[in-house]
Amino acid sequence: MRIGLAGVGRIGAFHAGVLSRLPAVDSVVVADADGARAREIAERLGLEVAGSPETLLTSGLDALVITAPTQSHPELIVRGAEAGLPVFCEKPVAPDVESTLEVIKRVGDAATAVQIGFQRRFDAGYGAAREAAQSGALGWVHTLRATTLDPSPPAASYIATSGGLFRDCGVHDFDAIRWVTSRDVAEVYAVGSNRGADFFRAAGDVDTMAAMLTLDDHSLAVVSNTRYNGAGYDVRLEVLGSRDSIGVGLDDRLPLRSAEAGIAFPAGSPYPNFMERFADAYRCELEAFVDLAASGGESPCTMQDALEAFYIAEACEVSLARHEPVQVGEVRR
Repeated sequence: MRIGLAGVGRIGAFHAGVLSRLPAVDSVVVADADGARAREIAERLGLEVAGSPETLLTSGLDALVITAPTQSHPELIVRGAEAGLPVFCEKPVAPDVESTLEVIKRVGDAATAVQIGFQRRFDAGYGAAREAAQSGALGWVHTLRATTLDPSPPAASYIATSGGLFRDCGVHDFDAIRWVTSRDVAEVYAVGSNRGADFFRAAGDVDTMAAMLTLDDHSLAVVSNTRYNGAGYDVRLEVLGSRDSIGVGLDDRLPLRSAEAGIAFPAGSPYPNFMERFADAYRCELEAFVDLAASGGESPCTMQDALEAFYIAEACEVSLARHEPVQVGEVRR
């Protein structure tokens, strides 16, 4: 297969390396608005380079991977689908709900061949939690606790265009909760605070948030995100049931030490960032996409899935502004 990759920033360069090592992939063609960066990545990994993301689609591709900046996602998804190509796109589909809906409308029936990059769906721990929750092994699920805690904030320039903590960071937890439980979120109540850099407040964002979600079966989920977890990158999901409970991310690289005497756990070094924590999951999701492109079938993470997670984030933004619970149905378009 011949795969085109649009955007070779940090995650794009990582994906390019993964794709180049997959047995089913014969060649990878990369493009970036920064031509010098595209040439450097192509030379380092032994890939081909296209003149620009716009000309990439004329390179005789079998599938398209989009890791370009968010604002370019909508047009690249549409153009790839219109060219008859299976498309993988890092989240989000588009910067906001309205433009996400427009992309879904424009792509139409071709959307079954569009996969959105929510890599936690391909992480072994999250997969085990999903199996436990849906098999009945846990009994009925009453509580979920999800965390995404970054060790340090990204640059101010990133925050200004990120869409905010709920859409940029919390959306991964929202999607994971929906996927693990196969339930929709009915209501949210969200709070946020700023005790770090001034650029969060200047961008209308928060650097720390907590959200209480009520699912449509009346189970409860608590989501916690921050840009300032100095102990290390901490991503976990706990699923608590009437019969048993299970936790994702409880290993020796957990950046949380016990206050109890004589407890050595965890003994390892914390993950420094999301790319190291989810390296295997990223590889698995790209393998799934290449298989989708080669063999057909249904996308394991659709644009509609991404939209549902975005609706939850949108409801959290409204809740934060109003200081009151918000029904997710209120923000649906």
